[in-house]
Amino acid sequence: MDNNSLFQASKLVAMGAICGDIVGSAFEWDPIKDVDFPLLSSDSMFTDDTVCTVALADALESNRDYAEVLQRWCRRYPRAGYGGTFRKWIVTDNPFPYNSWGNGSAMRVSPAGAIATSLDEAMRLAKESAEITHNHPEGIKGAQATAVAIFYALRGMDKRGIKDVIEIGFGYDLSRDYRKIQRDYRFDVSCQGSVPEAIIAFLKSTDYESAIRLAVALGGDADTQAAIAGGIAAAYYKEIPDYILDECRKRLPIDMLQTLDNFTRRLAETYKYKY
Repeated sequence: MDNNSLFQASKLVAMGAICGDIVGSAFEWDPIKDVDFPLLSSDSMFTDDTVCTVALADALESNRDYAEVLQRWCRRYPRAGYGGTFRKWIVTDNPFPYNSWGNGSAMRVSPAGAIATSLDEAMRLAKESAEITHNHPEGIKGAQATAVAIFYALRGMDKRGIKDVIEIGFGYDLSRDYRKIQRDYRFDVSCQGSVPEAIIAFLKSTDYESAIRLAVALGGDADTQAAIAGGIAAAYYKEIPDYILDECRKRLPIDMLQTLDNFTRRLAETYKYKY
């Protein structure tokens, strides 16, 4: 794939995750098992998944310390729905990782998958962005699996190839039937119990919208799993419908939009696109 095409696809990835977060936000505490739900409503809003994704985009664009930038953004939006331990980390001076295996590492990693120009770089950036908080092996693995799926999806690998790469590289069982998972699935914030399922939702999808609908309809951690599936789906399908993208952008404050625009310019430089 040529660099221009890579740029055009990569600039959608972070918004793919953010749109998934916003769509899923209405169902995080009110789970649904049906893909036929109102896509966006007055209850649809950005959550901690979006704040942390924007923060990672900012850190990658500015080449600044991940922890410093993440703390700054989360302190700016203190009511975005952070987990208890992470909430303490946000306000701690000289913060240290706390061995988390939670899916917070995977929900924010999409900018790393978008900007990486090699598999090694995708793995490294995902690890670095995760281990400032989620230094448990499962926390790092969840971030790396998501970033690698995005990296290969951007470059045109088919779903069978992505499935094989993630299964072989990370040991996730992606051969399970979506319907069988959905039947008994419950809220699970662990990487090991939510990232594979989000990837399966993407693998079953037919377009961007169906990917986030399937992720939400698992009936679990809806916003985070839709963010994970949404970032991969945006990379793979290389489009987000305007009716989703425009409505989600309306729900973001100007500082987030400006940061995402800055990150897009950084992607243009990375892929040598005249932006």
